[in-house]
Amino acid sequence: MKRLLCLLALLAAPIIHAQSIDRVEPPFWWTGMKHRPLQLMLHGRDLAGLVARVKAPGVTVKRTLTLPNPNYLVVDLDLAPGARPGTVMIDLLRGSQVALSTRYELRPRAPGSAERQGFGPSDAIYLVVPDRFANGDPTNDNQPELGDPVDRSNPGGRHGGDLAGISQRLDYIAGLGFTQLWPTPLIENRQPSYSYHGYSATDLYRVDPRFGTNEDYRQLVEQARARGLGVIMDLAPNHIGSGHWWLNPQPSRPADGSPTAAAPDAPSRDLPTPDWLNHPDRYVETNHRHVTVQDPYAAPSDKAGMTDGWFVPTMPDLNQRQPLLATYLVQNAIWWIEYAGLSGIRADTYPYSDKAFLARWSGAIMSEYPRLSIVGEEMTDHVSMVAYWLRGHRNHDGYVSHMPSMMDFPLHGALRQALVEPEGQGYAVGLGRLYEALVEDIQYPEPSRLVLFEGNHDTNRVFSALGEDEGLMRLALVYLATIARTPQMFYGTEVLMKSPIERSDGIVRSDMPGGWAGDSVNAFTGAGLTPTQQQMQGFVRQLFSWRRSATAVQRGRLTHYAPDRGTYTYFRTDEKTGAQVMVVLSKATEPVNLDTRRFADVLKAGSTGRELFSGASLDLGTTLVVPPRTAMVIDVTPPAGQR
Repeated sequence: MKRLLCLLALLAAPIIHAQSIDRVEPPFWWTGMKHRPLQLMLHGRDLAGLVARVKAPGVTVKRTLTLPNPNYLVVDLDLAPGARPGTVMIDLLRGSQVALSTRYELRPRAPGSAERQGFGPSDAIYLVVPDRFANGDPTNDNQPELGDPVDRSNPGGRHGGDLAGISQRLDYIAGLGFTQLWPTPLIENRQPSYSYHGYSATDLYRVDPRFGTNEDYRQLVEQARARGLGVIMDLAPNHIGSGHWWLNPQPSRPADGSPTAAAPDAPSRDLPTPDWLNHPDRYVETNHRHVTVQDPYAAPSDKAGMTDGWFVPTMPDLNQRQPLLATYLVQNAIWWIEYAGLSGIRADTYPYSDKAFLARWSGAIMSEYPRLSIVGEEMTDHVSMVAYWLRGHRNHDGYVSHMPSMMDFPLHGALRQALVEPEGQGYAVGLGRLYEALVEDIQYPEPSRLVLFEGNHDTNRVFSALGEDEGLMRLALVYLATIARTPQMFYGTEVLMKSPIERSDGIVRSDMPGGWAGDSVNAFTGAGLTPTQQQMQGFVRQLFSWRRSATAVQRGRLTHYAPDRGTYTYFRTDEKTGAQVMVVLSKATEPVNLDTRRFADVLKAGSTGRELFSGASLDLGTTLVVPPRTAMVIDVTPPAGQR
C-alpha cells in the first residue's frame, strides 16, 4: 500500500523537463558600469518558459524573455549603483518550482577603468597579423577540434603565430618607437580552412586556442602597458563565421586551401531567433556598393543589397536591426574593453553594418569610456564617405555618429599615387596631389585623429607598390610620421617586406622573418638582414622613437607650402611650447636650393635647425640645400629670445 501511494504521488507531481545550461553570455560582468540593464543570454536544453529570479542586494530581474528557439532564454538584470561585487544565484523557475540555478559573477571594476586613455595623434600604431608575426608556443599550433592545421607552406593556411610570440617581441615593437599595438582579430575561428586571419568569428567571447587563452590576451595587454604600449582590439560586428556555434559548421575543406564555400543553402541549426541573420537560409552576397549608404538618390534595394548581403560565403551577415542581437554586440565590445584593459577598438567592414546600429554601438562604447578610441574601416577614396561616420560631422540626412576616428583611405591612396607619379605634369599630380589632398580636411571634425597608414593586411606591401625604391620609402614613412594624422605601420615594413602588386593576401601577410625557430633571417635580432634592410629598420627606429617626444608633430599646427621643383615643404608648430619641425620631401633627382625666405610666415628670420637623420646643424637664414630623393626632418631653433 505504501509503495502504491508513493507511485501515485509521483504521477501527480508536475513534470519538470530535462534541462541544462551550457552557456551564459556575457560570461561575467562588472558592478559600477553605465550600461544598464545587463542582457544575459542563456543557452541550454529546453529553457523555454522559465522565469528568472535573483535575490541579491542591488540586482533586479527586469525581464525574462523566451525566444522562438527553446534552447535560449534572455534575462535582463538591472545592476543598481549599490550592487556589490560577488557571485549571485540566478534561479530559473517553472511555476513556483526552481527548475535550474546558475551562479553569475559580478566583478569589481579596475580603478580608473572608465577614464582609460585611447589612442590619437600622439601615438604611432604597429599592426600585426598574429598568425604570421611570431610563434612563441608551438604546442598550441594544432587544435584538432578546430580544424585547419598548421601548414607554413600554404600562403592561405595557418602558420602558428600566437600571443606568446607577440609577448616575446613587445620590447622590439616598443623599441621601434611605437606606442600602440593592433593585432588583427584573435577571436576563435572554428573554420575548416582559411581561418588564420581571424575575421570569421565562431565564439565572440573566446580567444582562439591556437593563439592562446583569454587570460593570455589579458596578460599581453598588461605586459604591453608596462612598455608604454596600448592594445587595440579588432572586432567585426558586421558578421560571424559560418562555423559559429549558432550555426551548423561545414566540415568540408577544398583541396586547394581556398576559403570554404560553405553550402550556402544549408539551413541554420541553432539561431536564437529566425531573424538573427540577414538571409539566414541562403547565401546572398553584398553588392559592395559603399556609396549607397550615404547616397540620397540610391534605390532602397541597392542600400539593402550593401548592408544585408554576406561579405563572403563563410561570413554570414548579422541582422543588427534585431534588438537582442544589437545589445549582444554592444555588450560584447564593452566586455572585451573592460576585461582585457584595451585602449581602443578597430571596427572591421564598418559601412556594411546597419547604420542605426552603428550609431548605438559607437555611442554606447563612448558613453562607457569617454576617452577611448574607436577607428572604423571605410575602404573608399571618397572623403565625404569617411567624414560621414565621424563624431561631430553634420550629415545631410541628420545621421549622428559617435566614432572619434576612421582609417584615412583617401590620403593613403593619395600618398602612394603621389610618390610614383612624375613631377611637373600639373598642379595636382606628384607631390601636388598630397598638397591638394589636405584641403579635404575641412570635412573632418578632427583630422589628426584619422589613422593614416602606409599599408595594411588588405593592401599590397608599400615597398613593392613604390617600385622597391628606398628613397620613396623614406619619403612615405616621413610623411606618415609627421603629417597631421595618427600614423599606423604594418609589421615588416621596417625590413622591406615585399608582395605582388596584385592583391595576394597570403603573401602580403607573410611570416615575419625570425618569428619561427630555425628562420635564417631574423628581423628581431638583425641576423641575416641585408645592409639595406638594416638601414631601413634603423631609419624607422630613429624616426618613430623621435616622434614619441616630438610634440610639434603630435599636436602642432600644420602649415604647408605648394610644391616647388619636386620638393614639398611643411611645418608643424606647437603653439603651447613653441617647438617647431620643418619637413622637406624631395623627389628631385638633383639637389634643390630652397629659398627659406619663402617660409617667413612661420620660420623666424635667423632660425637654425638640426636635421634628424644626418645630425647636421643647418642655417635656415636664406638657403637650404636639399639633397636628391631625400626626406629632411629639421628641429627648428628660433633666434634667442624669440621662442
